[in-house]
Amino acid sequence: MDAMTIHSEDPFATPNDQRSPVRRFRGRMPSPVTVWTAGSGSDRAGLTVSSLLVADGDPGQLAGVISDESELWTAIQATGRFAVIQLGADDRLLADRFAEMLPAPGGPFSAGTWQQTDYGPVPADAAGDIAPSRTWAGCRFDAARPYGWGLLVEAIIEEITFAAAVDSLVHVSGRYRDITAG
Repeated sequence: MDAMTIHSEDPFATPNDQRSPVRRFRGRMPSPVTVWTAGSGSDRAGLTVSSLLVADGDPGQLAGVISDESELWTAIQATGRFAVIQLGADDRLLADRFAEMLPAPGGPFSAGTWQQTDYGPVPADAAGDIAPSRTWAGCRFDAARPYGWGLLVEAIIEEITFAAAVDSLVHVSGRYRDITAG
């Protein structure tokens, strides 16, 4: 379900002619939409992340770009672990809450039910069990360094929970799109 709006475009978006050419180039490429979470209780934090790369290997690795001023980065530093949750076609509002694009009274974790894992909170079903409709990875922090305007966070993938294939949510040209599961 899309958020209701009276504008056909984001009225706060920087006009194209004032955007960085690199940002415009990146915006033309579909990027997976994920939520990264870390911490627990009142110290849990989360952020929508679409600048990421997953590399197979022994061990598998993941890298993503986040803000070094985010609460998520503080939680990752404190715990050394985080969860990366793949979002599906029905998760637009969740993505916007964790991106701080929509109001989230009580914080972004107040929407829905969340189950604490060793890596951070992950969405849960109505019974409080980890939602079977979510694929997520448990990651151990490895390294970080400045990268462009953000912070490149590198991690080792320690655990993966697979759900049935669902239509994936991607971000391209400033909008969410669905990629049909094959």
